[in-house]
Amino acid sequence: QVQFVESGGGNVQPGGSLRLSCASSGRISSIATMGWYRQALGKQREWVALIASGGRTNYTDSVKGRFTISRDNNERTVNLQMSSLRPDDTAIYYCNYYPSLNTWGQGTQVTVSS
Repeated sequence: QVQFVESGGGNVQPGGSLRLSCASSGRISSIATMGWYRQALGKQREWVALIASGGRTNYTDSVKGRFTISRDNNERTVNLQMSSLRPDDTAIYYCNYYPSLNTWGQGTQVTVSS
C-alpha cells in the first residue's frame, strides 16, 4: 500500500515562497496522475494542482500563475513550488493520486501571515 509523506511547510509572510515535497513509500505507477490538495481550518479539503505522467499540469484558479507542480518518477517525489503566497493559502497541504485515494498522509502545514 502506497503511503505519502509531505514536507516543506512552514510560516511565511505574504508574498513569500515555499517548496513542498511529497515522497512515497511503496510502488507508484509511473503513469499515475498525482495531485496536491489542501484543507484550511474549518473547510473541506480541496484540490490544488495535478500533474499527469506526461507532464500535463492543471491548477485550481486561485493558484494559477503562482504555484508550479512537478514530479520525479525515479525519485518517487512530487513537488509544489508556491510563490506570491497569500493568507488564504494557509492550510494543511497533502499529496495523493488524482483522483485521490481515501488514505491520506499527515500533510504539511503552510501558514501565511504577517
